[in-house]
Amino acid sequence: MHDPETFSPAPAPPQRALPHPHTTIRAGISGFPSPAEDYVGRTLDLNERLVKRPAATFFMTVSGDSMEGFGIQDGDILVVDRSVDARPGHVLVALVDGEVIVKRYEILGRRPYLCSGNDRYAPIPVTDLDCQVWGVVRSVIHEYPL
Repeated sequence: MHDPETFSPAPAPPQRALPHPHTTIRAGISGFPSPAEDYVGRTLDLNERLVKRPAATFFMTVSGDSMEGFGIQDGDILVVDRSVDARPGHVLVALVDGEVIVKRYEILGRRPYLCSGNDRYAPIPVTDLDCQVWGVVRSVIHEYPL
C-alpha cells in the first residue's frame, strides 16, 4: 500500500523566504492602507514551520484511500517525526507484518488498534501483529490539482 521507496530524509532547510502577510484592519476616516504594507518584513519558512527535528524527520508520499476520513488523501506528502513517542490519537507510519502502513493509533476496549479513516477497512489489533512504529505524522501536505 505504501512504497518504502517513497521515504526520504528531511533535507537541510533552504534559506528561502516566502511572503506571509499579516492582515490588519484599521478603523478611521483617513483612507485605505496600502496592500503592500501587509508584506513588509514577514516571511514563512515551511521547513521551520513543519520540520521540528530535521535529523529525525522524513517525508513519505501516501497511496491509497484508507486515511481519507482523517484528511490524508492519495498523493499527499506526510512529514513524519521519528523522535515523537506514539500516543493514542496520533497518526503513525508503521511496519506491520512486512508492510508499511499509515494508521491512527487508538485504544478500543483497553486494547491498542491501528485504525483507518475509511469504514471499508477494519481496525487492526496491534497485539496480534509484528508491528514496528517508524514515526508519528506531524503534518500533511496536500496539493490541489490545477
